[in-house]
Amino acid sequence: MKLVVGMTGAVPRGRGRYLILLDDNVEGARSIARLGRLEAASTAELTVSEAAGMLAEMDGLLFDQLGVAVVTATPEQADALLGAVPVDGPISQVEPDRTVRAISAAPATEPAGPARPAGPAGPAGPAGVDESTFTWGLRTLGVPESTATGSGVRLAVLDTGFDVGHPDFAGRTLVTRSFVSGQDVADGHGHGTHVTGTACGPRVVASGPGYGVAFECEGYLGKVLGDDGSGSDSGILGGISWAVDNGCAVVSLSLGATAEPGQPFSRTFEAVARRAMRRGTLIVAAAGNESSRAGGVVAPVGHPANCPSVLAVGAVDVAGAVADFSSGTVDEDSAVDLVGPGVEVYSSWPMPERNRKLSGTSMATPHVAGVAALLAQRHGARGWALWARLGQASRRLPLPSTDVGAGLVRAP
Repeated sequence: MKLVVGMTGAVPRGRGRYLILLDDNVEGARSIARLGRLEAASTAELTVSEAAGMLAEMDGLLFDQLGVAVVTATPEQADALLGAVPVDGPISQVEPDRTVRAISAAPATEPAGPARPAGPAGPAGPAGVDESTFTWGLRTLGVPESTATGSGVRLAVLDTGFDVGHPDFAGRTLVTRSFVSGQDVADGHGHGTHVTGTACGPRVVASGPGYGVAFECEGYLGKVLGDDGSGSDSGILGGISWAVDNGCAVVSLSLGATAEPGQPFSRTFEAVARRAMRRGTLIVAAAGNESSRAGGVVAPVGHPANCPSVLAVGAVDVAGAVADFSSGTVDEDSAVDLVGPGVEVYSSWPMPERNRKLSGTSMATPHVAGVAALLAQRHGARGWALWARLGQASRRLPLPSTDVGAGLVRAP
């Protein structure tokens, strides 16, 4: 079988990290072990322990439930991955392991680094909206009126980690894990704590407005980005595999990489999203902050939100207008599916600051993920059925579907 090169074109020669997508219904460990040996004509069966040994030698990881492996390849192995040497095994795709980042909580022209506050938190919300009890985002989505809480639903937030000592989360059921080498789950960036607060933080706090959508869900908080806000595709895949293995109904991704117009989506992440759906896990991701709509620029949805089986989220402001920075549908296969509140969003922040307001499709995404958890609790929906429920419950907006998809998500 000849291999198909991934979305970024030819895999560069030299030692590097690669994502290996296996066909459906294969025994992944044996296939990758054969790849490790580079025995083009071999059909000999290997034991799982032998396969594990081969992967260890290649500095490799196998996400068996997702059917994806990550390997570090030598120049000779890279030639084999490109199909210069036929490889015996059901391998359908090879892609470089991309760098991904926390989608900046400011327009893309801002320098990379920890997100900055969008203004002081307090009773007066954006444009004078009252936020003394609940944030404008929760009010807009009808969350305070909903009797759904997310109880019994597992929701995963994969980002820069979380401040496990945050007082607003005292007594909550939270499971944490770091997928970043050399760093624990503590959030040295802030982005992860903020998006976690929106998805599953409190609706009632000692001071300030309630800001959490699915406030009684079981939070699975994975650190897949380092304290500098950057990480890799392989780290995200590790977090997704962990979430799927633990039965999470929803995975929230406020991260990614920019995409150029006409650039194909990742076939590996598309296959992973479909396989996760079959296991009952919906992946929700930020569309991106690359647009400058005031300047007439609408950027395409970024990776991995541009995959058709990943629900892509754009951002609107308190007036219901599309945020200036929000990426849109430029390519037919890579569309915005829904929108959520994403401008001047109040949520948690690592102590001692405690809370901040930020803007971005990063902030819209956990609103949608939280509502998905509410719908999962209310209707028992999972996978594609949950996606359909989100669309059916959304409020249509007098805006182009290329900007807002099915509309503004609404709580049940």
